[in-house]
Amino acid sequence: MSPFRTLAVATLALTSTWAAAQTDVNLARNLAATCANCHGTNGNALGKDVKPLAGVPAANIVGLMAAYKAGAIPNTTIMHQIAKGYSDEQIKLIAEYFAAQKPAQK
Repeated sequence: MSPFRTLAVATLALTSTWAAAQTDVNLARNLAATCANCHGTNGNALGKDVKPLAGVPAANIVGLMAAYKAGAIPNTTIMHQIAKGYSDEQIKLIAEYFAAQKPAQK
């Protein structure tokens, strides 16, 4: 299975259980974990081709995800597809999770 298909399946599995998991205290972390393939553990990307998310203000992440979702950012990645798989509330949870993470020291 391709990495993109694996990510899509994982994203679908998480989003399909959204209603049942609203009381899950780890929901934000679990949703954010789907970003680790590209953006690194807790948003600390290792390479320079992918931007780290750790410590980025939540409003910035929400804005970018909204732009990807709307197709306002050119389609150079799979982010437009990933963003469409999340509700606005899920995106807010993910953004708040990454905003609270400590950026890695370089």
